[in-house]
Amino acid sequence: MLVYILFVVGFIFLIKGADLLVEGASSIGKKFNVSSIVIGLTIVSFGTSLPELLVNLIASYKDTPDIGVGNVLGSNIANILLILGISALINPLPITKNTYFIEVPFSLTATLLVGFLANASLFGKSNDYVISQYDGVILLFFFVLFMGYVYIVSKQKKSEFSTEEFKEMALGKSIGLIALGMVGLFFGGQWVVDGAIELARGFGMSEAFIGLTIIAIGTSLPELVTSAVAAFKKDTDIAVGNVVGSNIFNLLWILGLSAAIKPIPYDVISNSDVFMIIASSTALILAVVVGKRPVISRWEGFFFLIAYFWYITFLIERG
Repeated sequence: MLVYILFVVGFIFLIKGADLLVEGASSIGKKFNVSSIVIGLTIVSFGTSLPELLVNLIASYKDTPDIGVGNVLGSNIANILLILGISALINPLPITKNTYFIEVPFSLTATLLVGFLANASLFGKSNDYVISQYDGVILLFFFVLFMGYVYIVSKQKKSEFSTEEFKEMALGKSIGLIALGMVGLFFGGQWVVDGAIELARGFGMSEAFIGLTIIAIGTSLPELVTSAVAAFKKDTDIAVGNVVGSNIFNLLWILGLSAAIKPIPYDVISNSDVFMIIASSTALILAVVVGKRPVISRWEGFFFLIAYFWYITFLIERG
């Protein structure tokens, strides 16, 4: 029973730990006159990816790779179908030109790249399916390219990160927040992975199923809350871009770094989840084509939610 309690508490520690670390690191950045846009594109972007990253690294260390791969693939599917679906029901979501001409196709390319590297065994000596350390380096290379694109866009457009977002605090307090955040992330990641393993054993579910559903949704909670609140406030201009950007981070940064540290065994059954990400991204592009203007309407958001619940049903039947 204690393991299940810590499983729930672990999510809270993960989310709050990332928040504290970002707050402390952002304060130090402001103290040393780092611009808001640089803080936003580095500390904040990486910080919000820490829950998924910690879960993946700990899952890999405990030799439960299905949890890590399921976490990444499940988070990407939840980001598009669940988060954008709920947000669009609250308020229609405009899609910027950069998002559907560059970022969504880049996300699609990243998905295809992961699927290809996992199935091709380019650098392996056997026919085993694995995302090798060399594959991880390739994914990280494409991630660096994406960050270069983000930096160029940030110089061309007005920063979406206001200076007021990042408050400067005393150096000691900032370091204390960073330390607390790291402790929260460490223990939160441990408890979530241990709880997932116990859930899988106790209820006869696969570790991949736990990763694709419970952990994926849990680590996507910050994006869900942020997007839903933004939609409610009608501040929807960057909502879609943020979700697509998060998907690219998951595939190239988190999966790439995890594989570069330790090769990740890949179950061929995960190809159906990769296909689901491709289908979801394609639906996002079609949302632009259908209708008079580039926007995810309420009825398209409803369709996204129906598709997500169908996918969960499919996972249950798949076992």
